Parts: sequence; C-alpha cells; structure tokens
Amino acid sequence: MQHIARLVDRWLSQSLARQFLLAGGVVALLAMLLVGALVTRLIEEAVTRNSAASTALYVDSVIAPLLPDMQKGATLGDAETRALDETLGLGALGRRLVSFRIWRPDGTIVYSSDKSLVGKHFEPNPNIRAAFSGSMVAEFNKVDDVESEAERRTGQPLLEIYNPILQPWSGEVVAVSEFYEVATEFERSLNQARIRSWIAVAIITLGFFLALSVIVLRGSRIIDRQREALGDRVAELSRLLAQNKALHERVTRASQRVASLNEGYLRRIGADLHDGPAQLVALAALRLDGEAVSTAAGADKELSREMSTIKESLDEALREIRSICNGLVLPNIEGADLQDILSRVVQAHEQRTGSRVHMEVAGSSQPLPAAAKICIYRFAQEALNNAYRHGRGICQSIKQSCEEGRVVVEISDGGPGFDPENIRPDAVGLVGLRERVESLGGRFFVEASPTRGTRVIMWLNLDEMELVR
Repeated sequence: MQHIARLVDRWLSQSLARQFLLAGGVVALLAMLLVGALVTRLIEEAVTRNSAASTALYVDSVIAPLLPDMQKGATLGDAETRALDETLGLGALGRRLVSFRIWRPDGTIVYSSDKSLVGKHFEPNPNIRAAFSGSMVAEFNKVDDVESEAERRTGQPLLEIYNPILQPWSGEVVAVSEFYEVATEFERSLNQARIRSWIAVAIITLGFFLALSVIVLRGSRIIDRQREALGDRVAELSRLLAQNKALHERVTRASQRVASLNEGYLRRIGADLHDGPAQLVALAALRLDGEAVSTAAGADKELSREMSTIKESLDEALREIRSICNGLVLPNIEGADLQDILSRVVQAHEQRTGSRVHMEVAGSSQPLPAAAKICIYRFAQEALNNAYRHGRGICQSIKQSCEEGRVVVEISDGGPGFDPENIRPDAVGLVGLRERVESLGGRFFVEASPTRGTRVIMWLNLDEMELVR
C-alpha cells in the first residue's frame, strides 16, 4: 500500500502536460493497436473474399461444363473424372491449384485430385455447411481439416475456397467444390495492405495525439501561469491578512488602553466632584443649619419655608453628587477574578437599590487583562441599573459562563420589556455598552419581549484577550 501511495504521490506531483503525455500516450498506443488490428482484419477479410470470389468464378467457369447432373448419382463417371483430371492438371489452372475436391451434402467426397480420398465420408465442417447454404467461403492459411494433410505438407501459403455448385435449371446447391490455390502473390499483396493500413492508422493516431498534445501543452502553460499568478495573489493576501491581524491587535490593545484611561478620567472626575462641588454643597447646607440663619428664619415664617426648601434641594443635590461619585469611581478590581468582580457589582447594586439579584456562575475563566475586567464590571453595573429602572427590579439575575473559549455574561429581568428594533437614538446606555464591548472585539446582544422580560448578553474572546495582554 505504501508503494502504491508513493507512486500515486509521484504521479500527482507531475505537471498536467506530463500526465497527459504519459497517460495519453499509453491510451493512444492501445487505441492504435486495437484500431489497427480491426482495420487489418477487415481488410484481410475483404481482400481474401474478393480474391477468392474471382478465383471461384474462374474455376467454376472451367469445370462447370465438365460436370454431369450431380443429382443422378453418388459418384462421377470415368469420363467426367478423366476430364476433370486433365483440366485441373494442365495449364494455368493446374499451376494455381494444389488440390481440388467435390463434396456431396452428406460429407462424401465424390471427386478429389488425391484419389485416395474419393468415396470417403467426413463430417462436414462449418465452411462446407455454409457453402451448401449458398455462400462462398474462403480462408487464408488455415489448413486444419482432417482430409487436408497433403496440403499442409506443401508448406506454401494457400487460399482455401469452398464454392457451391448449382443445378443449372433450378439454381439448387447440389454439391460443393473445395480447392486450394497457391497464394504467394496474394500473401505479398495482403502483407502490403496490412503494412499500409498499420502505417495509415499510426499516422492518423499520431497526428491526433500530437494535435491534442499541443492543445494540452498550451492549456497546461496557461494553467501554470494562472497558478503562479494565483500563488502570488494568495501570498499577497496572506501578507495583507497578517498586516490586518497586526492592525487588529494594535486596535484592540489601543481600545484596552483607552478603556483604562477612561476609567482614570472617571476616577478623577469623581474625586473632583467629591472634593469640589460636594464639599461646597455640604458647606452650604451646614451654613443653612447655622444659628444665625436659624434665628433670622425663625422671625420670618416665609423665609423659614424658603430656607427649608433650599436645604432640601442642597441635601438632594449632595446625595446625587455622592451617587454619581460612587458610580464613577471604580473599585479596585485589577487583582480580582471574574466571580469576585460580579459579586462586587451585585453587592453594590443591592445596597443601592434594596432589590435582590440572583447570581449564577458556571465554570472558571482564564485570567483577563484589566480592560476586560473593567468592561465586564461596567456592563454588569449598567445592565443591572437598567433592570432596576426599566424592569422594576423584577427577577433580576446575572449569569456567567465560559463557552468555546469565550466568557459570556448575561443580565436578565422579568419586567415589561421593550422592542429592541425601536431603541431611541438618545438611549446612550445600551449604545455605550455595545460600543464598550465591541471595542474589545466582543459581541453584544439584546433580547426583549413583553412576556419574557429583557436579556442583555455580552461575550469576549478569551484567546484574543490572552493574545493582547
């Protein structure tokens, strides 16, 4: 099997032109041999039949007047026998014929140039039966009959002819003449015809094969050029793909760095809000609670109500600023694993809203870069906020799993849902989540219906995240 496999591999490694030349050459040679043998056989049969027909006609014209009514007796008379002997033994006919026999339908030889065969009975061969059916039969150099031992001993090329003898007035076949003609000239002509037919077949086959070879060689060269051009294109595309991959990695790393920088900006904004406006609002609220303001407000009821309104607004503004600061300032999650990050999101959400979140974690993911952790934290934080605000906090749940080299996070609720196809352009929450996830090469999906609530799903490719760490 290995030897055959090596031969097949070696064959397939050859060019198409060489494969055609080898395989086509073998097929053309076999076709030439087959066609040549068929044509030669047809020519041989035609030449043999034509030559035999002319000889049979000549012999029949000579001996027919010498034959009596063959239906009257089983043998010939002495006069007829002597006449046939003299006719067949002299002149041109005597030189052309080696032997001559006349057969009866039952296989009896009624006349023969070899007198020992006269009166003997032999089983009629297929040629004799065909002749009694009215057909002239001829064979060249096939002297294989039992009664033809003398002819085989001559060693000469012989044309064996079986010719039906017809009753003159009825046309009935009453006997068959068998004679052997010396075919030296016929053999020479037949050999020349064979050689010419083989030459003609060889020339035609060779010309046809050469024409096909030229076409195949031209096609093979075109294919080779196209294959070379295609190889160049493939190499160029491979280089472009490598460059595209490198650019994609650079963009992904840049997105991760941008995500980290954005978190730094958000921390500074949160700190600035906490240390600046929040402190000023708190100071204003304390001043409104001061003794001077209280004494002045106590004297004027209208002023007192106004001061109370201002105090409540300041307190609400302070709460909002602190809430914003808490949302902007991300906890320290660089060293936390994925489960711990999601637990922190859930704990902060439950403390802020007083609602319950069902958490389900399946499998463990490989370590992620900081940008991926920040993305997952912000995704879970924003999605839970939406579940509380728009889904009324009903059946809030968070699920995390690892599937086929991806980390998948799903946030769902049992609220009234919405139509994802009709998201308003000003819905910056979902749009921001999609952009944040897709900037890291991930995918973002939203599924919602009035009966099943809302599901928000994201996944990140762990291999890609590992690559750009």
